[in-house]
Order: sequence, then structure tokens, then C-alpha cells
Amino acid sequence: MSQLILDIAPEHTPTLGNFVPGRNAELLLLLQGIATGEERHNVYVWGETGSGKSHLLQACVHAYAGRGRTALYCAGEVPEDSAEMVAIDDVEQLDEAGQIRMFNLFNRMREEHGILLIGGSAAPLHLALRDDLRSRLGWGLIYQLHALNDDEKCAALRQHAHDRGFMLSEEVVRYLLRHVRRDLPGLVAILNALDFHSLRLQRQPSIPMLKEILQDAHWSH
Repeated sequence: MSQLILDIAPEHTPTLGNFVPGRNAELLLLLQGIATGEERHNVYVWGETGSGKSHLLQACVHAYAGRGRTALYCAGEVPEDSAEMVAIDDVEQLDEAGQIRMFNLFNRMREEHGILLIGGSAAPLHLALRDDLRSRLGWGLIYQLHALNDDEKCAALRQHAHDRGFMLSEEVVRYLLRHVRRDLPGLVAILNALDFHSLRLQRQPSIPMLKEILQDAHWSH
């Protein structure tokens, strides 16, 4: 079963449309404007693991590129290529050489009037980065991503199930939230496994089926 979960099929594609905003509606609206060209800002987004920052950065890059513009997404590194939009995720993971490249990227994007989207684990002032780089992270707009509450996670899981083409009962969703680790990416991975398993057995997703997956994968609390 553990291997089955690793082999589950098509990954969920992050889009701005399938992001459940919760208390982050203002940020989502801003990124939608940036993706369509109606807004033009550098944005720094920070939040805890599983809060959705990677989803948002990737989704914005995909939407921007979908308009025929050049856009790049990297996590924990700085790309050598240039683009009209560059998204750097996990900026706190940059080593010394990466921080120098990031500093130079800021200057180059400013000269070229490009758009920088940055994702980090904490507010700029609390990152263990070069002082001059931390100051540049504050050049644009700064948003903290607020984690979803249980009702919002339920909505996100139901939306994900809908996108994959299956129905998810309220009982199954609530059981997931009570008995499984609470970060949304982990919940979505289990949901994908449940979908795959239900298709293989040609049965509707159910709590007994979910219990079987959790027991075999050692995912429950």
C-alpha cells in the first residue's frame, strides 16, 4: 500500500482557481491581478509548511506563462536564466552563493521592470540571510499566509475531490481531520490514495477504506 500511494496518478496541478483562500483572500486577489497583468508588484509570501505558498507561487507562474509571457519557478535556488516573472520559493534555504545570486537577481529584475515573487518560512527580518538581501525582500508587498481552519480544510478537500472527479462524503472528510496529520499537502496525498484505491476496487470512498489506507501507510496519529 505504501508503494501504491507513491505511485498514485496524476498530481494535482496548482492553479489560482483551486486555491482555497480562507483568510488569504486579499493575497489571492492580488496574485490573480499580477497573473493577468492588471497589477505589477514584487511580493514576498511567508507561512508555515503546508500553508499553500508553494501552491500560490507555482499557480501564479503557470497563469502568467499561460498568457505567453516568460516565467520561472525555483525552490531553494536561483535560476541562471532570466524571465519577465521569477518566483523563488524556500528563500531561507539559499546558501552563500545562492544569496549573492539572489541579490543580483533583485537588482537585475528592478532594472528590467520584472516581477519577483518570493516565498519563505518567516518574515524577512527573521530569516538567516545577508542583511542586504533581507532589506531587498522588503522592497515589495509582504503577506503572511494564514493556515486554513478545519472548515476551510474541509472545503479544500471537497474541492480537490471534485477536481479529480469523485464525491467525498462529509463523514470521510471529518474522519481525515480527526485522525490524520493536519497539513493540507499530507491530507491531499491521502485523498489521492483513497481515490486510487476506490477506483481499483470499484467502490465508493468510505471510512473503512480510508482506515485500511491509513493503517498500511502508517499515516494516522
